[in-house]
Formats: sequence, structure tokens, C-alpha cells
Amino acid sequence: MTFPASSALSGPCGPAGDRTGPARKEMVDRLEDDGVLTDPRLREALVRLRLDVLLPHAYVRTSEPGIEPIQWHLLDGSHPEDRQEWLDLVHSGESVLLQRDGEPLEALGRGPVTGGHMTSMSTYLPATVEALQTLRPAPRKNYLELGPGPGVSLALAALVTGHGYATGIERDASMAAFAQQNLDRLALGATVAQGDALDGHVPAAPYDLMHSGIGVPRVPCAWVEQLAPGGRLLTTLTTRTPSWPGQLLVTRTPAGSIEAVLQGRPRGYRPLHGYRWLTAVTLRPRIAAEPGRPRATRLAPLPDDAYGFWIAAAYLAPGLVRDFQAKTMTVVAPEDESWAVADSDGATVRTHGPRDVWAELEEVHARWVRAGRPSLYRVEIPAADGPQHVTSGTGPDALTWTLPAGSGTPQPRRSPSTPDVKEAL
Repeated sequence: MTFPASSALSGPCGPAGDRTGPARKEMVDRLEDDGVLTDPRLREALVRLRLDVLLPHAYVRTSEPGIEPIQWHLLDGSHPEDRQEWLDLVHSGESVLLQRDGEPLEALGRGPVTGGHMTSMSTYLPATVEALQTLRPAPRKNYLELGPGPGVSLALAALVTGHGYATGIERDASMAAFAQQNLDRLALGATVAQGDALDGHVPAAPYDLMHSGIGVPRVPCAWVEQLAPGGRLLTTLTTRTPSWPGQLLVTRTPAGSIEAVLQGRPRGYRPLHGYRWLTAVTLRPRIAAEPGRPRATRLAPLPDDAYGFWIAAAYLAPGLVRDFQAKTMTVVAPEDESWAVADSDGATVRTHGPRDVWAELEEVHARWVRAGRPSLYRVEIPAADGPQHVTSGTGPDALTWTLPAGSGTPQPRRSPSTPDVKEAL
């Protein structure tokens, strides 16, 4: 594979004076040992990419979830007192928090910071690797990153596709300029344009590969229109719950028709700007004090990796969110002040409120079993901007639903203090 040459480079991709090579090698070895990283092109790109250039600072949350205002500490990678903690975080593979409330990024001050919510961050690195390996980038493939943030996945794609083949479209002007400046320091030939990712980016279309760094309730028509024959598009389909995300792979066949497959995943990208997730955080004290009345159940809590069931529940029992910090499985309908708490014996559940949350899950599970326990769902995406239907198959027992119309930015019905997407569980 050929990488761009530049007088600014010294060894691995990035400015001269690089001392992060061992940390990158350790990070890559860890991804391989965990079975996440298998693509040799992507491995070479990860070994070379200077993450410290793309992520020159990092916010660390110092207050507990649910506490307002949030307390942060800003690590400045250029400051001697912060450098080691910052380098460890940048190469940990965890998400790196970069921007509060769309703030300008030119002159952030290190140290304690009070208030605000994160509006941009890097993605959990194993998720980035999995997404790119699903798309299978290759030299001279035209690539579009929808919502690139600081540009980590865009930079990796650029290293594989080559100079001038990777483009990002970023809503936040400050983040777009920040990412472009850092990408230019790496001399990758990647471009970040400022604009609405939901519109795609017509000037460089059509695209062989499209990756969305934001979750969307349905596939924007513009994305499908800009997908080249033989091209692949990967995005998160988001619902009101952050608990059970779905990953959608859209393919345009060489003949021009569209095929799309949805599957549940352990994680997904955060929703588009303005979209509000549900949260169980504010109800935790009440749930602890009033777990509910016990009743028997034949639905023992399903494992977390029963993704086919959980993604169906996100749509067929809407308005639910799971509290993953609870000792036993706890599923909450925040807007209805209802919840279900499964006991550790697996045979008893406690329910509270006007909505019988567990009964709804029991019903979805019964339907899922009758449908053959599907793990994959087909999504019908019409050529025009019409209804997008999801189905597990054919026959009277198939699970079906329709994705919401429009881009969709639902707001909570009840409490104006409900935390938004940036503080989801």
C-alpha cells in the first residue's frame, strides 16, 4: 500500500518528533489480540496514524452521572503535567471527549471546567475498526464520512483509499476547521467540508463507500442517491432508546437496485443533532425505593447478545430504556413513570406504574420466537423518499415495522430536565 509522502512526515504518518510509536503498536496489538482487527490494510494504517495529532486535548468527566452541572477536567496534550494521562487516554481505544456545546476549539484552557455537554468526540476505536472492516476500504475507492468529528475514521480511510479519495461533511464549523487543520498536518489529502451530513456531499459524489458517524431514525434519501453502483453505506439506525442500537448496511447492486440489512449491535453512533434519547438516570432513586409488585414470569432475562430480540423491542415496545448500571435487569419507560426490575432468580419480576413494561417485552419475545428468532432484518428503501419498511421475512409470523417519516428529532413528552443525547446511558 502506498502512503502519501511529505516533508512534514517522519517515519509514521505525522509531524516530525513522534514518540508515540510504541503506544500505537501496543494499541494495535491489543485490537488484534481481542479479535477486533483483522484487515491488514487497516492494521498498517492504525500503526502509522498519529492519533495524538488528531486528538490534541481531551475532556475527562470528574462528576458522577446524573449530577448537574457536570464537572470536567480538560487535559492539554502539550502540557507536561497532562501529557502522560492524555497519551494513555488517546491510545486506550476509548472515546475521547473534545467539545462542549459546540464551543470554539482554538484556545481551550486546561484544568477544571464546570457545566456543558459533549457535542463532539472520537468514536470508541473498536467500533471504528469494525465499521471500516465492514465497508472494506481499498485503494482508489471514493469515501464519504458523514459527521467525521475530529476525523479519526476519515484519516484511516484516507490512508487506505489514497490521497484525494476521502471526504468528510461536518455540521459544526469549528469542528470542521479543527479536523481539517489536523488532517493537513498529517498530509493525508483528506477534505472536511462544512455542511449538513443529512444532505450528503454532492460535489464529490457518487461514493463507493459511505460511513455515517451519526445515528439516524431512517436513511436520508440523499445518501442513497449519492451511493455508486456496487457501493456500500453503513449507518446506525437510532430510536428513542440508547440501549439497543441497530446497524444498517445498505448496498447498491451493480444493476442499481438497493438492498439493506439491519441487525442489532452492542453499540452504535449517537443520534443526529437535536435528537433526544430517553434516560433512566433521573428515576433511579424512585426505582430503588419502589421496585414494584412481584409477579412470576416465564421470560427469564435474555442475554445482552440476543441482538435480534433487543432491536425488535426497540421498535415494537417503543419508549423503553435499560439501566445497565442496575444490579439486575431493569427496563424503564421514563415518560410513563413505569419500570420492570427482574429478580436474580430469573423467575420473578417486579413491575411499577401504569405501563406493564415486562408484559410488553414478553409479548415481543413471543412474536420474535414465532418469527424464528431472527437476527437480521431486511429494510425496503424506495427510490423516492417514501416509507421505509423493516421485515424479518415472509409469512404471517414475520416481524414488521415502519421507520419514522422525516429525519425526526423527537423531544420528551414530560420532564424538561430530561438529559439529552450527550448524557445518555
